[in-house]
Order: sequence, then structure tokens, then C-alpha cells
Amino acid sequence: MAQIALVDDDENILTSVSLFLEGEGYQVQTFTDGVEALNVLSDNPPDLAIFDIKMPRMDGLELLRRVRQSSNLPVIFLTSKDGEFDEALGLDLGADDYIAKPFSHQLLAKRIKAVLRRAQPDDADLPASEADQKALVRGSLTLDPNRHACLWNGKPVRLTVTEFLILQALANRPGYVKSRDNLMDAAYDDQVYVDDRTIDSHIKRIRKKFRVVDDSFDGIETLYGVGYRYKEA
Repeated sequence: MAQIALVDDDENILTSVSLFLEGEGYQVQTFTDGVEALNVLSDNPPDLAIFDIKMPRMDGLELLRRVRQSSNLPVIFLTSKDGEFDEALGLDLGADDYIAKPFSHQLLAKRIKAVLRRAQPDDADLPASEADQKALVRGSLTLDPNRHACLWNGKPVRLTVTEFLILQALANRPGYVKSRDNLMDAAYDDQVYVDDRTIDSHIKRIRKKFRVVDDSFDGIETLYGVGYRYKEA
């Protein structure tokens, strides 16, 4: 049974969403702000967390910044309809998905299932050749899907689930252009729509993480109006 942490200062949302998710079979912990949630998420991380962006004391963006210092915990953001800047910033910080308020419980459930499926694939449902995938080596890059491990010149690069899947899709075929639609298909459930800006934000974040360990990293090329491709180093 997957454990979900729900962080929101709106008591009505906490009550209604937690009751719905418990009815869907999840274990749910609720927190009214980021300060209250941070220690628990750090010491005993759940399988997935849902953060509201606008909260007192510590908002969802700052909470994600702190969580990302030590964890790849899958995170979905709840945003306001006019929160485009917040959404982009949240993706830059490493959120796996976002959903705008007001939202239906059914839509949230689909997003949760999609993110959990990417984060915790059920090996029992996969052929042996897929359940035990070999590490992918492309020059200086090593991707190990079984351990969700990424290395660049032997140095670890911490990626979220979505970032890992996007990079894997690019590195599988070096030199070949992947459109944003191709990358959406690789990283998201086919029932989940994301726009072009979402993919661009993830690519920006991936590049930034690689440049922490190698400031000359240029392994992902942009072809304006077309998409992206991986350049083997």
C-alpha cells in the first residue's frame, strides 16, 4: 500500500482529498504547512508527496528545495490557475508533475498513479528482459534503470523519476531528434497531458544538474522548433 504525504494549509482540501485517497487504498499523512512536514518527510519519506505551493511559514517551493537536497521523493504540486510562474519554477526545482486548482479527485488519482508507476514499476508484470534492464552507457553517461542511478564521468547526478525517463529516452538513440511529444510519451502516462513548457523545464533542470558535476556539459542539444537530441560525449 503506497504512502502519500499531503501538505496544504486548506483544511477542506486536506480532509476531502485524504478521505478520497484512503478510499482508493492509499495511506495518507496530512500536514498544514511545510515546516510541519519537512522533518517527517526527511526522516521517513513516503512513496509520493503532494505539495500546495502557497502556504504560510514555508511554501511548497521552499519545501521542495529542501527535500531535493537529500531525496528524489516524487512530488506533485497543487497550483492556482493563474500560477504559471510558480508551475515553471516548481518544475525547475524538480517536481514530477503539477495539477491546477480546482481539480477533480479522479484527475488527481490518475496523476498519482502515473507518477507512482514511473517511480515504482511493478517488475512482476514485466518480461524478464525488461524487469532486469542493463545499464545504458553512452560515453561519459551511465544510466542504470534498476537502481535509478545516473553517473557522469563516474560522478552521481541525482535525477527525479521524470528527469531520468526523459534523459533515458534521449540517450537511447544518440544523435536522433526527439520531439517534445516523443519525450512526453516516454515520461508520462498516455492519459496525462502536459504542455511544451513542462518538457522544456525538465530539460533545463537536467542540464543544470549535470553542470554541477561538469560545467562544460553540453550533452543535450536543442533544435529550435523541432525538439532535443543527445550528443554522445
